[in-house]
Amino acid sequence: MDNKHRTYEIRCPVHGFIGFSDWEREVINHPTFQRLRRIRQLAWTDQVYPGATHTRFEHSLGVMHIAGQLFDALVGSSSDLLKSTHGFTDDEIGRDRQIVRFAALLHDTGHGPFSHAAEDLFPKDNKGKHYKHEAYSGAAIRYTLKDAIENHPLNDAAIKADEVADLLEGNSRVGRRVIWRDLIDSQMDADRMDYLLRDSLHIGVDYGRYDWRRLVNTVRVIEMDPDPGVDSPNALRIGVTEGGVHAAEAMVLARYYMFTQVYFHKTRVAYDHHFKHAMNAILGGGAFPHPTAEGIGEYLRWNDWRVLGDLADGDGGEHGDRLRRRDHYREVFHTPENPTDGHLDLLRVIRKNLGLLVATAESSGTSAYKLVASDILVVTDDSLRRVRALSQHSTVVRNLNLNPIKIVRLYSAPENAVAARAIVSKMIEDIK
Repeated sequence: MDNKHRTYEIRCPVHGFIGFSDWEREVINHPTFQRLRRIRQLAWTDQVYPGATHTRFEHSLGVMHIAGQLFDALVGSSSDLLKSTHGFTDDEIGRDRQIVRFAALLHDTGHGPFSHAAEDLFPKDNKGKHYKHEAYSGAAIRYTLKDAIENHPLNDAAIKADEVADLLEGNSRVGRRVIWRDLIDSQMDADRMDYLLRDSLHIGVDYGRYDWRRLVNTVRVIEMDPDPGVDSPNALRIGVTEGGVHAAEAMVLARYYMFTQVYFHKTRVAYDHHFKHAMNAILGGGAFPHPTAEGIGEYLRWNDWRVLGDLADGDGGEHGDRLRRRDHYREVFHTPENPTDGHLDLLRVIRKNLGLLVATAESSGTSAYKLVASDILVVTDDSLRRVRALSQHSTVVRNLNLNPIKIVRLYSAPENAVAARAIVSKMIEDIK
């Protein structure tokens, strides 16, 4: 076999062996992607769970692997719908498959040092909102990975870097390729399918485990009823058959448990707070460069290693010092996961009584599941092929939407924590 068509494999602790082509290998070996070896998937979570030192590099390979498996399963199960009904050709499907794999592989190239922990330091766009890491991923693909994507001998289909970035960003230019967008960004996308399994494995918990193989086995392309008078390219969506309902439900619950037990862990939240302020000091009170052709090169020079070097040199101010000494703020009070108005009133009273003993208040929230347009679709196995939302099949999933997570925590400096907790305990006892 000539080197042009050679395939490669890399061993993955989650998926076994992950295969990729010589073209994908060139992109993987590019400095922009190799940078992800130096960005931890879960920021400072190893301060709570010592095994959480895995990186965005291995996660991104896993996302490409799952996205490829989902794509192949969809084409295998829905070939007639795609080809006969909607006119997809074999060449078009093959081209789309490569674009999907690249978008999945490169979806996290825009992450800053320590992943999501850095996003508060992103500059604002022309609408006054902080950029998200996806904007940096798009810029990295367009401006630093363009040559590796477009000028490889295997690129017989003339795939453009812009097409990969457009799919990743959900740009309207993708046309009917928007069908594959659900594999990149949805409530059942390859990203969350991988990170739940991978984070659980490295942390040493079982919260994120679910039957992902069953999901792959039951995914289908679903033809939606178009809105009257609307010529929408999104007439096709991705969902599961009835046989995949419980696997999809388990994945949603796995995400809920990972957020409540891991991602929103009280000490992890404290470290995100310290890192944000330490990084602000390292940047001199400024922000990261903008995700533009001029700024992306400088931005990509930032990674965990660089920040750790700055911290080791004594930079980062008081919060940098706390990171070095593992002298983090201590939680002294928290609301329930779904606080009522009464809980929030109590929070305000406690915070007022603690006064200067409160070093910071941190809110951790997410919607564990969203309804309406983003609801996971389920198609019946009978000849009628009726489509219903997962939330209509599962009371548990529906209730997760009705009760979003929003935990608010009060923290004190370690030297004040005992006194603060004593005040909180007395206040709660008096209320009883």
